[in-house]
Amino acid sequence: MLSHLTTNFTRFFRENHHFEHLRDEVLPGLIARAKAGGRVRIWSAACSDGQEPYSIALTVLSQLPNAADYDFKILATDIDPKILAAARAGIYDENSLETMSPAMRKQWFRDVDVAGRRKVQIDDKVKRLITFNELNLMAQWPFKGNFDVIFCRNVVIYFDEPTQMKIWSRFASLLPEAGHLYIGHSERVSGDAKNLFDNIGITTYRYIGRNGGKRA
Repeated sequence: MLSHLTTNFTRFFRENHHFEHLRDEVLPGLIARAKAGGRVRIWSAACSDGQEPYSIALTVLSQLPNAADYDFKILATDIDPKILAAARAGIYDENSLETMSPAMRKQWFRDVDVAGRRKVQIDDKVKRLITFNELNLMAQWPFKGNFDVIFCRNVVIYFDEPTQMKIWSRFASLLPEAGHLYIGHSERVSGDAKNLFDNIGITTYRYIGRNGGKRA
């Protein structure tokens, strides 16, 4: 029933400006911390069939090829256990890779046969950076620590306004000062959380802290 009720449209490097910002503006600091022995966590909320968290992982690996050697982890969650199983498998139609370069496709994907059909499967080195877990955004979130980056794109728009405001505030509670939140092209942070973020780019937000106030 969940599979029929939820929207699972996605693609690799969808809204690519987010991945460019992550690569150029955010990852340098996170990589430096990881190399110094620090902890780095990124959350892909409502990850669908895995193309978003895999895009995040590929962006990380482009800058830190041995990321798995550090405490650098990506959590990917979704409410639908069926779509999560597909995400863990990392098997896609060939046309799913049209948004990436031939060099990236060659480096990180291999051809596989699935019931007589040619598909592609993502490399285990990419998978090792990601943990896939079932999570309902409307329920409790069993997290013990902060996330440096949260991706939650084109999901909150499907909730009513009071729920949207509550979720933005919950995301804020999980971000350290200067942590980043990427949201969907039709979404805007609203409610009390609006005063906790700077809008620093197209649907790109930086948490400024509860005592920071809203900067111009």
